Amino acid sequence: MKELLFAIVAGLVDDKTAIEITQDEPNEEGVVVFHLHVAEDDMGRVIGKQGRIAKAIRTIMRSGAAKNGLESIAVEIG
Repeated sequence: MKELLFAIVAGLVDDKTAIEITQDEPNEEGVVVFHLHVAEDDMGRVIGKQGRIAKAIRTIMRSGAAKNGLESIAVEIG
């Protein structure tokens, strides 16, 4: 799942070396949280107008998680 998130974000940003993705262990509700950090200049590209790109990234990640048998995931961008 980290590789999928990296592939999506790498296509959006200019500074690919600044991409950091950390993954938390599933919490008590079974939710796996991915924390995404990019360069300050690329933050707008990842979030998009009114959060549309961020919402699309989260949708794709949820679909990938369902296909890989994960219960639920969340993507935090910051």
